[in-house]
Amino acid sequence: MHEVSQEIIQFIDLNVLSIGFLFLVGFIGGLVSGFIGSGGAFVLTPGMMSLGVPGTVAVASNMCHKFPKALVGAFKRYKYGQVDIKLGLVMAASAGVGVQIGIKIQQWILAKWGQAGSDLYVSLSFVVILVVVGGYVFLDAMRSSKSGGNEKVSALARKLQSINLPPMIHFKRANLKISLWFTIPVGFATGMLAATIAVGGFIGVPGMIYVVGASSLVASATELVIAFVMGFGGSINWAMHGMVDIRLTLIILAGSLLGVQLGAIGTTYVKENMIKIVMATIMLIVAVSRGLAVPRYLNQLGIINVSAATIDILAKVSFISMCIALLVGATIILGSMWKASRASREEYRLEEGYAKT
Repeated sequence: MHEVSQEIIQFIDLNVLSIGFLFLVGFIGGLVSGFIGSGGAFVLTPGMMSLGVPGTVAVASNMCHKFPKALVGAFKRYKYGQVDIKLGLVMAASAGVGVQIGIKIQQWILAKWGQAGSDLYVSLSFVVILVVVGGYVFLDAMRSSKSGGNEKVSALARKLQSINLPPMIHFKRANLKISLWFTIPVGFATGMLAATIAVGGFIGVPGMIYVVGASSLVASATELVIAFVMGFGGSINWAMHGMVDIRLTLIILAGSLLGVQLGAIGTTYVKENMIKIVMATIMLIVAVSRGLAVPRYLNQLGIINVSAATIDILAKVSFISMCIALLVGATIILGSMWKASRASREEYRLEEGYAKT
């Protein structure tokens, strides 16, 4: 176990190219985070791992950069009236427990199977969660599009809200009332996933939408409050085990702080349904990228036998897929903002024209 710990803290060397890539990854991760409230880590963690950063270090460094970025995003969207602080704090309480348990599981896997086992665990977790959640959100977004993009409270959320199981809590901004006991599993799962792959928003945002019954806009904004609380507590724990690479943290944070504000502004211009489409599209592309990296870790563990040339090709395709996910995410978000802002300006000019006549 001691040897594994010595191996894991060997951080990668950085050059101009890798620093530039990390800054770009941080910017787009922040853009996505401010827009969909997921923390953007499903872009950041795989992005770091594609440069050779060990999975545990990527998760830990990502979580460390998350809480200051989430604080900025939450404050920005609070000013737009989108954050339900009470819901965020209630969810964060059980999420904090999930984070600590998730970190213990990560440490156990690292001690038992080494770095390759840890990387395999992170990658497989990504693929499964991304495909399941991303696929469901995408189908739901398509259904919403056919009905004009208007959201409806899910049947499950309506059922849970109708069950009177004290203590019942009223969340004013989210405009709903539900039992505390139904928020706990969602919060706990959010924390567990955050500690596993640094992406609690994969569960947190859909959980608040489909289980608790909040709108996409409120859920994505409120997730930033949960991300701040989880990131702060988790970062302290990871740092005590020497897993945080402060260089990576500062580089991606620099890009993220810029991106998160643009993403938050974008939510004021687009329909709520677009948030789901962006989230699902990037999730599914990143799932492909991480899936292509799995054979490498299986080969390192001796589970399969793959040639070095094949592993190299898969690694390059995985990296390219990651870049495509970044570009698609940025294009959808910035394109939606540009289109909506143009429509808004055009509407303003027409109104002024009518006023003059």
